[in-house]
Amino acid sequence: MTQQAFLDEPPEGTALTSYDRTHMKLYMRLLDAETDGADWREAVALLFGIDAGKEPERADRVHRSHLARARWMRECGYRQLAREA
Repeated sequence: MTQQAFLDEPPEGTALTSYDRTHMKLYMRLLDAETDGADWREAVALLFGIDAGKEPERADRVHRSHLARARWMRECGYRQLAREA
């Protein structure tokens, strides 16, 4: 499970947030799980500590929204990090 507290849905938008910076490792792990073809229910249990059998709607929402933000980071957000460096 992630060591950092998380929101059920990460911030949206085109600006890199402190939430994104704090959860970058989580985003990478989600992208790795997707690439490896891992079952999303296992990923959400491992990374967020949510049992998809007990909280299916929440588990799905948390996984989908964070994976979408992770993809955004991979495709766009990293540029903002590079500019800061």
